[in-house]
Amino acid sequence: MKYSFLLICLLLSFSAMAQKAVLNFEVKEHDFGKVNEEVGKITYEFEFVNKGNAPLVISRVQASCGCTTPVWTKEPIESGKKGSITVTYSTTGRPGSFTKTITVYSNAVDEQMMLVIKGEVIPKPNADNAAFYPVNLGDLMLKAKFIQMNNIVKGDKQTRVLEIHNSNKVIVKPTFEGLPSYVTATVLPETLKPNEDGKVTFTLNSKNTSSWGPTNDEFYVVLNGKKQFSEDFKLTLVSNFVEDFNKMTLDQKRKVPILDLPIRALNFGTLKAGSKRVGKFKISNRGQNPLEIRRVINNNKEIVNRQQQLTVASGKSADIVLNLNTKNLSEGEYKKSITIQTNDPDNSFLILVLSWTVLK
Repeated sequence: MKYSFLLICLLLSFSAMAQKAVLNFEVKEHDFGKVNEEVGKITYEFEFVNKGNAPLVISRVQASCGCTTPVWTKEPIESGKKGSITVTYSTTGRPGSFTKTITVYSNAVDEQMMLVIKGEVIPKPNADNAAFYPVNLGDLMLKAKFIQMNNIVKGDKQTRVLEIHNSNKVIVKPTFEGLPSYVTATVLPETLKPNEDGKVTFTLNSKNTSSWGPTNDEFYVVLNGKKQFSEDFKLTLVSNFVEDFNKMTLDQKRKVPILDLPIRALNFGTLKAGSKRVGKFKISNRGQNPLEIRRVINNNKEIVNRQQQLTVASGKSADIVLNLNTKNLSEGEYKKSITIQTNDPDNSFLILVLSWTVLK
């Protein structure tokens, strides 16, 4: 009986693995070599194949800094099919050697994989302030327009420093408008003399926000009290709020919520162009503590989810309701995905696949 039980467990394990997507990259590291700074942007395409037996869905791709921009295949990739992640690095104002990482999150056997780009940027001849501060806001020059906070464990604080320079012949006092309530900005010195350098320290206190997952906060630079709400004066703070389950005590681990979602794919069926349809995912909580749907991450314009947060008590169930509108869709078959973030340690990020067919 003992050996039969072990055999059954092995068979079940192999069966589960057989239904997994497998993300396989031909190349995981690319060296650009020596590149002239005046090139501006350099790009490399990492190609991959799904070598598993289930559709592969890449939920997000996160670069280690704002100077690196990834673009990836958003559609689910069937077994044996190819996809790619295109990475662009900005050389402007960044002379010297660089090594940047790109983390790929998916539903594959290896849920996280890391790609690397590296190289050396050869500075412009006689590089001046314009090279070190590539962003020009008239009287003020900045090192960057994106402040990358990256992953932040909920409850922690994180700081980032932005270097600035006064290129004007008069004193400039920079302030900020539209910062989220959980972020403060300290400028030193408060006023910059002509041709003087300074620094802005951004401090994010995650205790003061209810946000979860990837978040982009846009705000504006104000110079000497003159507000200009235009794209030129807009900065973006990029954060990703996560939970550190490793800090849990044994008692807390015994009482964790357990998400039960046996069906993780939803087919809306066949619709006529311009029509609407409603679909549901039923979620149950088999654990002791309440199950919290922290956030539903949905980047699909044709799909609307009005339940950004949801709490499910122990032993109870609830529905995540999705509304599909095919108004602006052409004829054909569609496959999309959404990601839900929860407080279940074993299912903190869960990818759900959506599909439908549109007819004229």
